[in-house]
Amino acid sequence: MPRPRVYRTEAVVLRQQDYGEADRILTLLTPGGKRTVLARGIRRPTSRRAGHLGLFHRAEVMLAQGRQLDIVTQAESLDAHEGLWHDLLRFTYASYAAELVDLFLPEEEENPAVYDLLTLALEAFASEDDLRLWARYFELSLLQLAGFHPEFFQCVNCGATIEPGPNRFDVTQGGLLCPRCGPEVAGARTVSLGTQKVLRYLASHDREAIAQLGIRDATHREMEELLHAFLQYTLERELKSTAFLRRLRSELSMYEKGRGA
Repeated sequence: MPRPRVYRTEAVVLRQQDYGEADRILTLLTPGGKRTVLARGIRRPTSRRAGHLGLFHRAEVMLAQGRQLDIVTQAESLDAHEGLWHDLLRFTYASYAAELVDLFLPEEEENPAVYDLLTLALEAFASEDDLRLWARYFELSLLQLAGFHPEFFQCVNCGATIEPGPNRFDVTQGGLLCPRCGPEVAGARTVSLGTQKVLRYLASHDREAIAQLGIRDATHREMEELLHAFLQYTLERELKSTAFLRRLRSELSMYEKGRGA
């Protein structure tokens, strides 16, 4: 059914690009899909919409159909996710989540579950302590909603139930391989038992249960390497934000070590 000429929706600002002298093109994620819209005059100092449509803001917007892009006529911020704006690491994780959503979700494909997931992720990145944990939860949840969820419970080669043991992960088949099949698949990577357990837990529990998890640093690193490799293979590209995220974490770690010396 076609949209009305003027319509209201909730939205999260995924991307923004300056346009002309005072306008800005915004990529919004709404419950009804991703939309590219024009916010006229938003860069003027007197604009009332500027404070309501910042990057990663969740807002109630009024849109009017335009010839090429729909036009923002009203906006009211619902959540600015303030915690993201005082911490570069938190902001970078939010950028990573927005980049993933932008790549996985086609323009105007309705998916309210992805919208709910992104709003949850932005809230977590703005306030939770273990950002790596919430990044892994977000990645797995988004992959499931996009139809690419990796398989952790059955061997992707022979269908056997995965038992605790020396299983491997194959990015090309998208899941774990049992000890019989794993050695036969070139490029399949070994996965520690601890990482297998955490991945299975993240894939089958809700936010409240996951918030109670405490994860070793080595497990965090292994999960991140595995899922980033799978995402890169699935999307057929390297994500811009992952390299910056790794570099930023490394610099912060060196800074903290220097302070403790």
